[in-house]
Amino acid sequence: MPTIEQTYEMKASPEQVFEALVNPDIIQDWSGDEAKMGSEVGSTFSLWGGQMYGTNIEVVKNKKLVQEWCYDQWEKPSKVTFTLKGKGKTTIVELLHEDVPEKSVNSIADGWGAYYLGAMQEMFDEANS
Repeated sequence: MPTIEQTYEMKASPEQVFEALVNPDIIQDWSGDEAKMGSEVGSTFSLWGGQMYGTNIEVVKNKKLVQEWCYDQWEKPSKVTFTLKGKGKTTIVELLHEDVPEKSVNSIADGWGAYYLGAMQEMFDEANS
């Protein structure tokens, strides 16, 4: 199964970026949709009306978040890893999305930029411009 790797630079601290990944109120700000999310291992999440959902499988506060991701049309879950690295006044976010179904790889790759990490990046850009 294909893997998606992308890197984003956020105008925010690792603490702010981590919070934007796990705080449902902030997720709603950048996604424009209702979100259910937690910051503990084993907590479940639901995004975009339940289309995307899953479980946190590893949490290292302000450094790393690993999640099992499910989509309502996928036969089995994929694995998403966000790694955060502070760089001066910014944070580098490395995305690793493993086991993406072949038929969905292009739309999911585009979606990270258009609706998820790209949208989060825009939120931080607007807040710091």
